[in-house]
Amino acid sequence: MSSILSLSKTALLNRAKEFYFSLGVDDGAASLCRANFNYGLAKLHFSQEKMGITPNATFISTPDETISRNATRWASGYGYGGKLTTGNSNDPIIFVDTKPNVCGMLVGGLQELPSPDEIIKNINKVINSEIYIDDIKIEWDYKKSNHFIDVFKTKRAEDCHYTFPPYMFIIHGSLPELRKKSNDELGLYYDFSKVLMDMCEIIETPFGKTYCLQGENAKEYYQFYLKAKNLAARKRIMAAKLLFGDFQVISNPVHQGLMSYGEMLLGAQHISEDSRKIFPVALRSDLPSYLISALPNLTEDQIDNIGFENRAKRNGVLSHLQNFNVLPHGGGYTLPHINHVKKVLEIEKERFFVCEQENEDATMIFSDITATQFLYRGKKIIRRIEELNLGRIEAKLVPKFILKI
Repeated sequence: MSSILSLSKTALLNRAKEFYFSLGVDDGAASLCRANFNYGLAKLHFSQEKMGITPNATFISTPDETISRNATRWASGYGYGGKLTTGNSNDPIIFVDTKPNVCGMLVGGLQELPSPDEIIKNINKVINSEIYIDDIKIEWDYKKSNHFIDVFKTKRAEDCHYTFPPYMFIIHGSLPELRKKSNDELGLYYDFSKVLMDMCEIIETPFGKTYCLQGENAKEYYQFYLKAKNLAARKRIMAAKLLFGDFQVISNPVHQGLMSYGEMLLGAQHISEDSRKIFPVALRSDLPSYLISALPNLTEDQIDNIGFENRAKRNGVLSHLQNFNVLPHGGGYTLPHINHVKKVLEIEKERFFVCEQENEDATMIFSDITATQFLYRGKKIIRRIEELNLGRIEAKLVPKFILKI
């Protein structure tokens, strides 16, 4: 097989499309995800070829495929909502420009509906206290971005396979404490930690740089990542104990991080993260959230029915689809003013997305994804999960109140 390094940028981008498999709802945000990820995959393929690795990095989206509002991740050519496979799970090679941050959601069960007043009093105590886990001072990030604490009444599905408490809460949060180097910690983000940046092999491609760890550096980072993942899960549980007292842990999976050296979750939940395979899917604050029992996916019949089989076999990535096994964690951002991406312009190494608008004849052109207005999708993500047979609804969580701290 001839090298892809001699291909033109257009040819590399066309080739990259072969390695993107969409399970999304096909709206403007999903269109942007595909358009931007085309550059990310082309960049990864070029890097893999230069490293002597088969250039077959593959992204399979979840139904909530959407934009990433992390400016650095987006500029690197990545979208959000799905699983990115960049290599063998046992080979110590990690592309850290995906920026794993161990973000996840804890679902806890309660026997009684808590009082918002009491929770707010507890919040004030927490904020005014210095709290440590493993000598690391905890930062509470639930007031930032889309991190939140929601309290619900449980409504079990008629054919529910589980017994659940009458009330539940969801705590959504990550671990900003370890994004940069602190004390003896390595730091999760290459652009926040000079030590991590110095460990990276920087590969120049026609689409920008990739930041890669290999060998012992990859092993060191992965062990640090696993420590951070464990700490983030414990942090969510500690927050729940401080706010709610006694509760039952229903689920506590990560949705932004590494599954292995060569597998990354971008806003998706891997079904082996929970022994009971119960996962939250949180939509807008004004809509119910759902508890979903995950089903093994994608099966051979699913791959064939969706129309992915021939393309996956042709490109040698059928195993990536057969080992998908993820669910979305939410509805994802939607951009109601955008229908789809008409084309992408590259001017002085910056990407500009030319988009068809919903209500006007004029096109919208932008480069800064964080400057665009957005909402969150609703129940159509749940319908898409059922349609694709990725999981089954076990309970609807009806919102009672939402807290930002």
